[in-house]
This record gives sequence, C-alpha cells and structure tokens, in this order.
Amino acid sequence: MNPPEQKRSARKLPKVKPMEATDLCGIRVIHQDRVQRARKETADSRDILRLAAAFQALGDPTRLKMLMALAGGEMCVCDLAAFLEVSDSAVSHQLRRLRDLALVKSRREGQVLYYSLDDDHVEQLLEMGLEHVQE
Repeated sequence: MNPPEQKRSARKLPKVKPMEATDLCGIRVIHQDRVQRARKETADSRDILRLAAAFQALGDPTRLKMLMALAGGEMCVCDLAAFLEVSDSAVSHQLRRLRDLALVKSRREGQVLYYSLDDDHVEQLLEMGLEHVQE
C-alpha cells in the first residue's frame, strides 16, 4: 500500500462505488414539471457559489475542529492554537478564511481578539452534519 492509500484508509472515508446499470433509469424521460420546479426552487448562482465555498471550508478537518471548538464558546487565537496543537499563524490564516465566509466573527477586548461562531446557523450546520454521520 503506498502512502496516499494509507492516509485515505486512516481517515475512514467512504468508498465510492462505480455507477451500475441499476443506478440509471431504464429509459430516457424528462419530467418537465420536476425540472421547472427544481429551477424555480434553486437558489441564484451567487448564493450557490457562496454556499459551495462555505461547504468547502467545512470540508477541511482543521477548520471543522476550530468551528466545533468555537461552538462551546469564544476563544482567542492562542487558545485555538493550543487546542489544535498548531502555530498561532496557522490558526490566524484559517480564521481569516472562516471570517471571510461569515462562519466566525471576532470581538476585541484590549489586546486580545476573541472569535466565536458568526450565528446560530453555523452551530446548527455543525450539529446537523454530525448527527447525520453518526446515524
């Protein structure tokens, strides 16, 4: 087993099965009413891109751990660095990305900058995602 395969199995990622004939329709039919409903109910392109960026940020284990730590209450960069066992600059870099995506916010108290989840929706996303994978 080469090193990349070892990493993949260590993370316990689900295996992707190849598409089978049973995964496809027996005939090609377009249900216009369903297509129209999907078009009507789908968010606009700008929101789709923002949502994809947020999910991409949530896809990184380090950022996800940071967000889960912040779900318990605000923390400063030093706290998060100690929790994650990484450098302050690595934490600052990740926090900047999370702040740009409106997943975290900050408040200053003297010289210390405290970070917290931006709002209850972020915590709900984390809870729902965790609940989903634990089922």
